[in-house]
Amino acid sequence: MPMTKTRSLQTLALPILCALLSSPVAGKAEDLATLEGLGEALFFDENLSQNRTQSCSTCHDPEHAFADPRGMASPGDDGVSLGDRNAPTATYAHFAPMFEKLDEGVYRGGQFHDGRAATLADQAGGPPLNPIEMGMPDAASVVARLEENPAYVVAFKDLFGDEIFTDSDAAYAAMTKAIAAFEETDLFSPFDSKYDRYLRGEAELTREEMLGETLFFSQQFTNCNLCHQLKPQAGAEGETFTNYEYHNIGVPENGDLRDMNGVGRGHPDLGLAQNGMLTDTTGLEGKIKVPTLRNVAVTGPYMHNGVFQDLRTVVLFYNTYNTKSEARMINPEIGERFGLPEVPENISMEELTTGPALEDREIDALVAFMKTLTDARYEHLLEE
Repeated sequence: MPMTKTRSLQTLALPILCALLSSPVAGKAEDLATLEGLGEALFFDENLSQNRTQSCSTCHDPEHAFADPRGMASPGDDGVSLGDRNAPTATYAHFAPMFEKLDEGVYRGGQFHDGRAATLADQAGGPPLNPIEMGMPDAASVVARLEENPAYVVAFKDLFGDEIFTDSDAAYAAMTKAIAAFEETDLFSPFDSKYDRYLRGEAELTREEMLGETLFFSQQFTNCNLCHQLKPQAGAEGETFTNYEYHNIGVPENGDLRDMNGVGRGHPDLGLAQNGMLTDTTGLEGKIKVPTLRNVAVTGPYMHNGVFQDLRTVVLFYNTYNTKSEARMINPEIGERFGLPEVPENISMEELTTGPALEDREIDALVAFMKTLTDARYEHLLEE
């Protein structure tokens, strides 16, 4: 099955970014002296795709919270391919721990929806070689593109040693390390949302937002924090709103996407069970990594397959596990019942059925609270 990938505002005006926007050949030597600076140039460099039309930033757009605003899944560099998974935001991605086994059948961390990249650098190495993404045939071909740029050659040798280009695999790994270093900068994780400012006493929440916060962190009234809370203390600074574990929550198949990308309906996305690092995938089918809720209000569509367009629909979907009202089983986006689970086995029923059914006021409050998790530089997208 085809699979996709998966500082301050002023810093966006870095000289290197200006150079990237004005020249097809990314980077000048003086801008690439640091690992982060080199990584920034590489992140925006379309020359690293087969047809020189796609970069990391194409599917992780810095103007849209490093997610892809173009639809349910991302088109490929070949102009024909379309992925089968929604590109997740790259904001706060570097906080995910290395992919690891916690207990029998319980895993945490890694990158991509199925954790198949153990680290952020591993993830950066995936899209260039994915035939339905950036489409390069092999690492050596990517390295050859790097060597076309004299500024890159100087930077790589300065940062990784004069012999770096004698080994294509080493040079490719160096490239992924630089991209990961850029993604670890504050540009991707400023912790300056309204909620962060509220915690620091710099902003006030509305009554609706405060109700949403209370509901979100309550183990009596909702199940949100069972998976979307990392810090042991509710309201702790630096919360990433995910425990990085894997769950099957019964998300319906996105038939419309399957019709568009040629995968075809009825071919379930097995999630964690498709992670090539695992030898025994029994009981892991359909499990997807819990995503961060940082910037969630401006990075739709939602779920790993982009099946829901609106954040409120997502909350309504979760509510179907607790409500007894037939009216509450309707997906307002299509005017019909929510679809059946794409993978009916291994659903995390204990977590999903925790708490009572929600009423409209509570659903709206949760959505209002999640909107407060939007980074300051993206708050204008809430109005749009």
